[in-house]
Formats: sequence, C-alpha cells, structure tokens
Amino acid sequence: MAQAGVVLDKDQFNCSICLDVLKDPVTIPCGHSYCSGCIQNYWDQDDYLGVFVCPQCRQNFNPRPLLARNTMLADVVERFRKTGLQETTTASCQSFAEADDVECDVCTGRKNKAVKSCLVCLASYCDQHIQPHYESAAFKKHKLVSASKKLQETICGQHDKLLEVYCRTDKLCICYLCLTDEHKGHDTVLVEAEIQQKQRQLGDLKQSSQQRIHQREKEAQELRQAIFALTRSARAVAEESDAVFTELIRSIELKRFEVRELIKAQEKTAVGQAEQQLVEIQKEIAELKMNEAELDKLSRTEDHIHFLQSCQSLRAPPMPMASPSVAADPKLTFGPVMTAVSDFKGLLQEVCQEGFVCIYEKVRDVVIVGPPNAAMQLNTTQPGEGEAAAQMEATLVIPPPGLDQSPVSPLNPFLTPGPAVPTFALSAFGSKLSSGSRQRHLQRRAHPRRK
Repeated sequence: MAQAGVVLDKDQFNCSICLDVLKDPVTIPCGHSYCSGCIQNYWDQDDYLGVFVCPQCRQNFNPRPLLARNTMLADVVERFRKTGLQETTTASCQSFAEADDVECDVCTGRKNKAVKSCLVCLASYCDQHIQPHYESAAFKKHKLVSASKKLQETICGQHDKLLEVYCRTDKLCICYLCLTDEHKGHDTVLVEAEIQQKQRQLGDLKQSSQQRIHQREKEAQELRQAIFALTRSARAVAEESDAVFTELIRSIELKRFEVRELIKAQEKTAVGQAEQQLVEIQKEIAELKMNEAELDKLSRTEDHIHFLQSCQSLRAPPMPMASPSVAADPKLTFGPVMTAVSDFKGLLQEVCQEGFVCIYEKVRDVVIVGPPNAAMQLNTTQPGEGEAAAQMEATLVIPPPGLDQSPVSPLNPFLTPGPAVPTFALSAFGSKLSSGSRQRHLQRRAHPRRK
C-alpha cells in the first residue's frame, strides 16, 4: 500500500521575528517557537519594563520565562533543510500570477507568478522554472534580477542587445553595438560603474542634506531657546519697569503734596504777619481818633483859662512807624509760584521725552533675528545729527487716523518705519505735538535753563 505524502510549507519552520528558518528553536510558555537569539534580543528591549510579551499572541509573562531548546522541533528543521523539502514544497505550492504580477514566460496554461528575470535570457521565471539557473553550470554567468514588467526597457530597440553601457555624452543607456555606431567616440562607461558613481553622488547629497538638517535643527533649537529667554526677560523687565514707574509716580505725588503744603504754610505765615500788622494799624488808628476827639473837645471849650492850661499839657503825636509794603492786588501774590511750577513741568517733559526716546531705542535694539545684511550696514556712513534726531523722532511717530499703516513685526514693533506722510508725535505726557512744534521743542533744550 502506498504511503500518503505530507506536504510541508516552509513558512511553518520560519521564525516570525527574523522571517527565516528557525535556528536553535525554543518554545515559550504560550506554545509559539522562535530562534533562541531572536526572542532573547526581543525581550532584552523590554527588560526595563519587567513585562515580557509574545510577539504573536501578545500574552504577557512575568517574570521572564526560562528558555530551553526544543529538541524535537530542532530535529525536524534540520531534516527539513537536509532533505530539501523547502524546494519540494515550493514546487508543489506555486502561486498563480495576479493582475499586477509578472507572469512566468515558461509556464503553459495558467501562468505562475515570476520571481526572477534573467537579463541574458530576457525572460522571467517562477520558483520552479528558475531552478536550472541555480543548478546548471551553463546559467552560472546569467544575471538574475527581481521580476520586472519593464524587462524590455533594458533591451536596445535597434540591436536587441542588453543595455550594458552608459553614454555620458548623450546621457543614455546603450548596448555594445551602439558604441560602433552613433555613439562612437563618446564618453561611455559600464552601467554598473555609472550606477556606483551615481550612488556615491547620492550618498554625498544625502550626507550634505543630513548635515543641513542637523544645522537647521540646531538653529531652530537655538531660536526656541532665544524666544523663551527673551519672553522671560521681557516679562521680568516689564514688571521691574512697572515698579520703577510706580515709584516715580509716588515721588511726583509726594512732590505735589509738598508743594501744596508749602503753599499752605506760606499762606498761613503771610496772612499771620498781615493780620498782626493790621491789628497794630487798627490800634494806632484808634489812638489817633481818641486824640482827635480830645482835640476837638478842647477846641470847643469856652473856658479860656482851662483851654490855655490844656494846650500847654498837649503832647505831639508820635511819629508814624515805617509800614511794610503791601501788594496792590493780593490775587497775584502766588503768580511767580505758578510760573515756577510751569517751568518745572517743561523741564520734566524734556527729561521724560529724552528718557523715553532712550528707552525706545534700547527696546528697538532687542532682536532675535537680525537683518540679513547686518554686516553691510555696519560699514555704512554714520548718520548726522539731523538724521539721528529724525530717527529718534520716527521711533515715537504714529500715523494720523484714517491712513493705512504698515505691517508691524510681532517680535519688535519698532523695526517697521511709518509711512511717508505728515505725522504727529506724542510728548512725554501724551500731548499731541505737530512736526514743527516738536522741532521747536527740541531746539528749546539747547537754550540755557531759566534760573
């Protein structure tokens, strides 16, 4: 009685990790088998997690299972290799070619899927019909490549020969017979040599691209760090500047309170002195009126003897004392004080204006990405005093309402100049100044301050 044959598939003896025939097979507790080295390396990657997973069924093991060689499976795999069951199985289980597959040129009837193409035979073969190219010495020099539908593109259309030469002059692949025809005297090399050269060029381009990527990534990281540092610094400086301006406001408020108290104290002193002088004057007036009444009474007496005796006892009125000067209009007494306050306001405006310009210039100089022609700008001529004043003025210039504004940079709004239109500037206290008044305001600072 004939013995029934067993058809074995080579995938049954493949490791699911390396996809090759099992080497030193071991079986884990879930029943799946792998190469000893493959499963060891696979679990070494998860050693820090303390949980070990089967690559196929994803079953977890903890602790790490001990691996022992599967002797029976190892013997079967070894016998599989020696008896050549892999080739027999492949021959008995040919896969038919689908719509997108390359068909075998030798198969009759329904064609199998081709796996290799021969550049010498100019044909494609399936696993079964490619075997003579592996076993026969007559095909040892034939060049096999992966099966391709574009096999005819590797054949010279004029001479029906393999395109084995590359013409650098015309940048075309040609055959050996083309060398003696229209490509005679051209710069030609073997296709393999040209491929190697192109591969080296591609390698250089890839290396250059990788270096460029590394450089740009480094620049991007530096930009992110600079943005973070600048943002943190801006927040800190804004808080510190708020504290400084708050302290300055408190100082101005204190000075305002001191001036008010000083005016009140001076008013009290001046009024007290004037009231004291008024009391003395009124007392003197009362005495004079009393003397005048006595004189009038004496002048109307009819007793001549009494009149003469009284006239002898009369005393001359006291000489009037020098009285202090009195302002004609008391409302104008504190007029010079208001003038001094106005002068202080103008002086403070000048100082604040200069300080704000300096602050704006310092803020404008804080940039992360400078202009591309920064080196050229350093060699240009320095601007004159008039240009410098105009640049400082441009820092505080805003366009009038209704005019289009240029886009402002989100990182530094002071970099973009305003439009070339009539402009207005804001003074230190927010009052609007025209261009002419601003120039007069700047010129006034050159004059000596009033004492």
